[in-house]
Amino acid sequence: MADRSSLPLAGVRVVEFTHMVMGPAAGLMLADLGADVIKIEPAEGDSTRHLPGSGAGYFPMYNRNKRSLCVDLKSPAGKEAVLRLIDRADVVIENFRPGTMERLGFGHETLGRRNPRLIYCSEKGFLSGPYEERTALDEVAQMMGGLAYMTGPPGRPLRAGTSVIDVQGGMFGALGIIAALYQREATGKGQNIVASLYESTVFLVGQHMAQYAVTGKAAAPMPVRVSAWAIYQVFDTGDGEQVFVGVVSDKQWKLLCEAFELKDLAADRSLDTNGDRVTHKDRILPVIKATFLKYTKQELMAKLEKTGLPFAPIAKPEQLFDDPHLLAGGGLLPLTVTDGARKGERTRLPALPLEMDGHRFGVLRDVPRAGQHTREVLAEAGYEAAEIEALIAAGVVGAG
Repeated sequence: MADRSSLPLAGVRVVEFTHMVMGPAAGLMLADLGADVIKIEPAEGDSTRHLPGSGAGYFPMYNRNKRSLCVDLKSPAGKEAVLRLIDRADVVIENFRPGTMERLGFGHETLGRRNPRLIYCSEKGFLSGPYEERTALDEVAQMMGGLAYMTGPPGRPLRAGTSVIDVQGGMFGALGIIAALYQREATGKGQNIVASLYESTVFLVGQHMAQYAVTGKAAAPMPVRVSAWAIYQVFDTGDGEQVFVGVVSDKQWKLLCEAFELKDLAADRSLDTNGDRVTHKDRILPVIKATFLKYTKQELMAKLEKTGLPFAPIAKPEQLFDDPHLLAGGGLLPLTVTDGARKGERTRLPALPLEMDGHRFGVLRDVPRAGQHTREVLAEAGYEAAEIEALIAAGVVGAG
């Protein structure tokens, strides 16, 4: 376990009302950085713990380093317990539908009056505007924000292969929280922050909007795009595998020709510049494809790595558990599966993709069981042991 006291956000307390991905991702980032994040779950536990299929990994991936308090927020006693926590908190994060927190009595205005230093972050579908009351999902945002159009072939919009907008929306929420904590040092006041799915998507496709602004031509979907480089794609190898290779400078072109003894291409002055090579792409690619087919995947990657050219194997997520770079650099963290068919088994999941002063951020607390920290959190809020047991017996809180 890492030492929380030495981490950047040590001493910051967060109360998190979240589920699924976007809100939990924001809390995860703060927790990894050292904040004490208390996850508020329903008395029976967060339903995200039991999602099937593609949702089965949501809870273990985005809830490490947090403490779990299971509580019935509709119960007066449960509401009072959580309000006591918030009175001592620095941050609240929520990602429920617009109006839900207000109906429960945990809206920004209500909590801000109780705790003027509170930073309140809402993770929503949309920022202020005509769409702000709509219900959104990662996929909804990708579709209407242009990302799905850019990802799939023409006429076949396709969402990205992971919850990229949920995670990015969480990241912007965490960024806003950290900025607000810094600003609070000067003002002494908290503030309201909103991060969103839709605007996060639009920010991602901003490069394509800028392309149109510069050229007057609309960006084509990625499968049919006109690449800025002649060699920038996936190639087949002689053993039936695939490797992506990119050549994005004139120097790299010379390195490629030298490494693979492409003397005719190297001597061809009509291919000296990147623009020249894009123009003559149809002439170059057959030669490169035939050359790479002479190598197995491992042989080709070894040669490319020695040469210093950009390349990548086409990896599947399940293959990353054994990636030597991730294993050596602390990129995978040891955690326990708390729910589902493999409950209780140990696994490794990705660390925060960040180094500070040469160090990665690790596991402070394992993925929490539902209500695992109910007793200790309530004790910190001032409840006596007998009061806590009475709340558990009454079903107001759950303890795992």
